[in-house]
Amino acid sequence: MSLRTTRIASAASLLLAAALTLSACSTAAPAEQEKAPAANTVTITDNHGEVEVPVNPARVVALDNTVLDTLSDWDVELVAAPKGVMGSAWPEYTDDEEVLDVGNHREPNLEVIVGAQPDLIIGGYRFGDYYDDLKAQNPDAVVIEINPRDDEELFSELQRQTEILGQIFDREAAAAAVNADLDEAISGAKKAYNGTDTVMAVNTSGGTIGYLAPVVGRSLGPVYPALGLVPALDAEGDDDHKGNDIGVEAIAQSNPAWIFALDRDAAFVPEDREAGSLPANELITNSEALQNVQAVQSDQIVILDPNFYLTEGIQAYTALFGQIEAAFTKA
Repeated sequence: MSLRTTRIASAASLLLAAALTLSACSTAAPAEQEKAPAANTVTITDNHGEVEVPVNPARVVALDNTVLDTLSDWDVELVAAPKGVMGSAWPEYTDDEEVLDVGNHREPNLEVIVGAQPDLIIGGYRFGDYYDDLKAQNPDAVVIEINPRDDEELFSELQRQTEILGQIFDREAAAAAVNADLDEAISGAKKAYNGTDTVMAVNTSGGTIGYLAPVVGRSLGPVYPALGLVPALDAEGDDDHKGNDIGVEAIAQSNPAWIFALDRDAAFVPEDREAGSLPANELITNSEALQNVQAVQSDQIVILDPNFYLTEGIQAYTALFGQIEAAFTKA
């Protein structure tokens, strides 16, 4: 065989080998893609037990209003949310037409959630009754509930919630900072309190003033043990959002040095307020029965942030404790 023929044969062999190699690579690529590792996950413990959750999930539905401030601060995008109970507290979500509206917790449109094809659903709190439905209707999504649990200390529960969110959204340092801010705010308010002034917690709505019991009263009850506040009236009560059945005369007779008030109507625009509703401060200071109460005469009334009834999360309480500290310090 001539040298030229030998070279041609060798070149042909090399070309054939290269073609076979490329063919093998092209057929192997899909197999390798199929074996690609799954997205990162983290195991958290929610209100039901251990759950494996994707880290930084792409499609998130948040139904628990107590997590919304944190998600908003961390620029977490949502695919669906209960706009019917969010008021104007989170316009970045409620004004975004791409965020689907689940409605409110009384008559939610759960089909909207199915259509959003979520990776993660943060349920619980007002939507706690729908946990089983959410799991059944969204088998490809992880459903968790991390709202503060009943019979547990509220503020440690809010910190637990924040820590879990930090794990899920890879923001553990930010979560630790949020929790530290709450600790600092509680400490500051506690130091500013003189330890003897009596405090009355109320809520207002539709022109009425309702009593909020220490420890258990909605929103403000847990503030008493956190700061060691002396209740002006320690009647039995529960966590009814409308307040307990204690008349304004009984509130007046207790003569509180301080009144802390949650205005349930404040989060809504004036035309949506209930008939006869007035802002909390005006309602309290204009009440004939409360005219001689020390808190009214000394202008020692703390009105919660207008959106507090909607938010109720760790940031809302951190701000409230700062507000209380400033009021006590000024007195």
